[in-house]
Amino acid sequence: MTRAWLALLLAGAFEIGYALSVGGSQGFTVLSWSLVAVVFFLLTLFALSLALRTIDVGIGYAVWAGIGAVGAALLGPLFFSETLTPVKAFWLAVIIAGVVWLKLSDRTAPD
Repeated sequence: MTRAWLALLLAGAFEIGYALSVGGSQGFTVLSWSLVAVVFFLLTLFALSLALRTIDVGIGYAVWAGIGAVGAALLGPLFFSETLTPVKAFWLAVIIAGVVWLKLSDRTAPD
């Protein structure tokens, strides 16, 4: 795995943190969660910009958004009493499969 893809995975992790902290901020009315959201937002943009120096924008953005969506959906039930139904789990699996295929399709790209 190249540094660009590691940066993209890190950006995805920061995106999960951003999404969860925005949820915790309750519309940016809780100061502590709002500040955490700003930090995660800046971190995710920085890591994503590093990754997109090498990875095609369309591929990188799709993978980043997929990681964020799946991570937030899986962790939402732990933090916010959200529900994860079998139908939601199926579509999250489809997103994960798409992210894996996008990574596999980028194997021939130079680093």
